[in-house]
Amino acid sequence: MVITAQLPTAREEPRPAEPARSARRGSMLWLWPFALTLAVAGYGMTDSLLGRDELVTWDMVGRDTGRILATLGNVDAVHGTYYLLMHGWVELFGDSVVSLRLPSVLAVAAAAAVIALIGDRLFGYRAGILAGFLFAISPAVSRYGQEARSYALVMLAVALATLLLLRALDRPRSPWRWAGYALALVLTGLLHLIALSVVLAHACLLVAHARQDRSLWWKAALALAAVAGCVAPLAVLGSSQAQRQLYWVPAPDGWALLSLAQGLFASALGGGAVIALAVLARSQRRAPLVLCGVWALLPPLLVWAASHGEVSYFRSVYVLFTLPAWALLAGAGVAAASRSRKAAVALVATLAVLTLPDQRQMRQPFEHDAPVPVDYAAAADVIKRFHRPGDAVVYDRADTWKLDGGVRYYLPRDLRLRDVFLTRTPAAIDDLYAVQCSVPDLCVEDEPRVWLLTQGTGFPFNAIDPAQASALQRRYTVSESRPVTGMTVSLLERIGAPGGVRQS
Repeated sequence: MVITAQLPTAREEPRPAEPARSARRGSMLWLWPFALTLAVAGYGMTDSLLGRDELVTWDMVGRDTGRILATLGNVDAVHGTYYLLMHGWVELFGDSVVSLRLPSVLAVAAAAAVIALIGDRLFGYRAGILAGFLFAISPAVSRYGQEARSYALVMLAVALATLLLLRALDRPRSPWRWAGYALALVLTGLLHLIALSVVLAHACLLVAHARQDRSLWWKAALALAAVAGCVAPLAVLGSSQAQRQLYWVPAPDGWALLSLAQGLFASALGGGAVIALAVLARSQRRAPLVLCGVWALLPPLLVWAASHGEVSYFRSVYVLFTLPAWALLAGAGVAAASRSRKAAVALVATLAVLTLPDQRQMRQPFEHDAPVPVDYAAAADVIKRFHRPGDAVVYDRADTWKLDGGVRYYLPRDLRLRDVFLTRTPAAIDDLYAVQCSVPDLCVEDEPRVWLLTQGTGFPFNAIDPAQASALQRRYTVSESRPVTGMTVSLLERIGAPGGVRQS
């Protein structure tokens, strides 16, 4: 009997390389969406001026930690976690436009990576990476990925909580995985309370898995109880401040609900395409479709219903955390509808080209202050060029938005002007708005020139408080007025003072 040794065939030799190939394929799953989102959201990051909300961020994070906490006790508690995180960031990297917006850019890039990982687990590899790409090219991701507010971090936190729940369900006996899920939900709630409504989508997933393992109920309940205990104080404090902060948001009608997609996707064409692709999503299991469908649809409906009481919360930006769900469903739809990888890539590329006008719109100079644009930088430039030592300034504070903060941000930090009618800064009183002089005549001193910055383009003295206007008009005359977008920069010269050379 002859025994013949079998040598490995050519087909068997590559087997040791399979783990490396699988690892490389797995890393590409999240790395490509991360890189694409980072490139798209980072492009033109400084093209738009800081908006009013971003100026509030700048004002808050420039205070020390004690002042921030004291302010949160009076107003804006729901954004407190973001302000504290950004305070630490600004301490390290400064308060330039790039520095203020970079955390949001990094957050949406990380969110795209997490979305791809979720999509792979729910719908397969191709659907996952396509979901990450579709998220990356959404104009809304560029818009809020370039804003110094918490919304980009909220999208990341919600997506991360969902991924960690899936991992906990893979190994339900691991307390560390449940702890990770709970921590991600705590972060979600501390950044944005409304975003905790994603738990309803998570509950649908738990129902599907609990049929086989009933112990999941008490494990999930324990995790959610810990989350509730952590965010309850913020919820109580935030609800007490809601009327003051959201008094201006109107109660929505039925049409507002139907038109929500325009604001949510920041593109009518892009939003319509994503919704159409989401309808095509297919899965061999029901749970992934239910999870993403509830995540995408239920929070807007709940916010709409809750906005018919004393306070309306109905703003598209408050449900921006549903974008990852739409991207997941659309990615699954593209994967189901396209027969090849090339066809899927071509479809995504076509959508990217079609939404280019919306992407350009997101980077317009006044996009972050739309629909009432104000050119703070141009106003600051006028003062910077024609400033003289000893000049003072008066800001139109009839509107509570940050006209003064915007101009101050774009002025050189070493250019200091006495704010004539300012008696207490917002930081000094732990608030967002300044306290002005109650008797304007007593606050006007002997500066030879005063810069008057007013909203709109009318006669400057008509735009400010009548008592302030009267106090100024008795002592000063308008030497020159320069309109810039959204405001007027006027130079007042003291009556009887030696005249200077007017510059144009």
